[in-house]
Amino acid sequence: MRADARRNYERLLVEARAAFAEHGTDASLEDIARRAGVGIGTLYRHFPNRHALMNAVFRDALESLLERSRQLASAEQPCGALVEWLRALITHTGEYRGVARALMSASLSQCSEPLREAGAVLLARAQGAGVVRADVSIGDLMQLTNAIALAAEQAPEDPALPDRLLRLTLRGLGA
Repeated sequence: MRADARRNYERLLVEARAAFAEHGTDASLEDIARRAGVGIGTLYRHFPNRHALMNAVFRDALESLLERSRQLASAEQPCGALVEWLRALITHTGEYRGVARALMSASLSQCSEPLREAGAVLLARAQGAGVVRADVSIGDLMQLTNAIALAAEQAPEDPALPDRLLRLTLRGLGA
């Protein structure tokens, strides 16, 4: 990528992060391009659609979650590791309005598939230790965490809601 194209790409990501944080993932792409100092055509050359832009914006957070899952994969307490990772996932998903809905609809497949794989490792360890029911799938957990993040998004006046809902969910996972 040429230096000017790389700068445009980086500015678009910075402005998209800010716009998604402020207005949610439905933020205006035209506004993002304007704030980045480029035309809408430049935005579309780098990101052919909204989902491509969203995947790029969330890539850094994805890497952080994947790194955390690798660290937790060898934790002494498999169930504690799974719970810690689920909390981190809910926190990440709740940072931008609309992310939970996008993950649930597979709009962020470039993000959701690696997360599923990382979570599956932690889930398998917890199931192997006999602390999580064998019939729980990573798909179930991903849907539940996204639903918790979505519920929290709808009730910003209750910051304790995500943790409360996660605790309720975890009671049903026990072996």
